Amino acid sequence: MSTLKVPVNPRDHRRGGSNARVTLVEYGDYQCPYCAAAQPVVRSLEDRYGEALSVVFRHFPLVEVHPFAATAAEAAEYAGDHGLFWEMHDLVFANQHRLSVQLLFAIAGTLRLSQIGLRDSITRTLHAEKIQSDFIGGVRSGVNGTPSFFVNGRRHEGAFTVPELAASIHAAMDVLAPVR
Repeated sequence: MSTLKVPVNPRDHRRGGSNARVTLVEYGDYQCPYCAAAQPVVRSLEDRYGEALSVVFRHFPLVEVHPFAATAAEAAEYAGDHGLFWEMHDLVFANQHRLSVQLLFAIAGTLRLSQIGLRDSITRTLHAEKIQSDFIGGVRSGVNGTPSFFVNGRRHEGAFTVPELAASIHAAMDVLAPVR
């Protein structure tokens, strides 16, 4: 079983309990239809486990097949600079069927982000190092497609359905449970 080679760190975008018992790391691509299908599953798990679950998203843009994936990752990182990573993340996936540069600018406007700032971020690829670092960390961890999930550092080998991911989360919680 593969393990997460790059531990969760302050550079990661994290949502959920700061002292969560379980951390779910997703390597994803904003243009991947399977990643978009996984988002309601992840949100359902966040609702179910509340503060016991922390979710981390790492970029794994498959640029050979998804030409807007890296640009969308850049836009998400730009939003993250302004404390709005998860808002951009959620809106990109919610509108993935029409993903384009124009959509990213429209979302930026909705979030009241500077469109000039976003343009500069995209043009100058200001967050390329972070995106590439996420990608390389994924490759080192055995990621070869998206979405890929890790539960407390261990690769989730099952489907990305609520029952299968919940089973992995429960197994991680059982490992942490005190022995009686």
